[in-house]
Amino acid sequence: MEVILLQKVANLGNIGDRVTVKSGFGRNYLLPSGKATVATPEHIAAFEARRVELEAKAAGDLVGAQARAAILEGFTLTMTAKAGNEGKLFGSIGTADIAEACKAAGQEIERSEVRLPGGPLRMVGEHVVTLHLHADVDVSLPVTIVAEE
Repeated sequence: MEVILLQKVANLGNIGDRVTVKSGFGRNYLLPSGKATVATPEHIAAFEARRVELEAKAAGDLVGAQARAAILEGFTLTMTAKAGNEGKLFGSIGTADIAEACKAAGQEIERSEVRLPGGPLRMVGEHVVTLHLHADVDVSLPVTIVAEE
């Protein structure tokens, strides 16, 4: 399936790129989320008419993400959780828990922006979590987990 990207998609391409993707990926993710449109002659002409508008919106989104990244510089998140004597948590801390704790601390972070490549956090101590704010903007967030008394 050939599609035209309406916004930058990680590991796929930039705005206006015509790429070939598997039909399921295009039909179930790219098209419903508005990230792409099918590459027909009518859609190509419509895209070229809207190209300036889409590129301006993408530039605005990038500036917004960079501003959020600047605010998050130097921010450290401290969380408390029940843990055993050896520092192992009863349960785990996942993306939803981190996003909720950030909102409680005054930082607007969505669950989908939190990246945990090693899986949920299961030990007391200091961890580094990546926040994916934009396709071009990633921020490292230090998370300290403290055992409840």
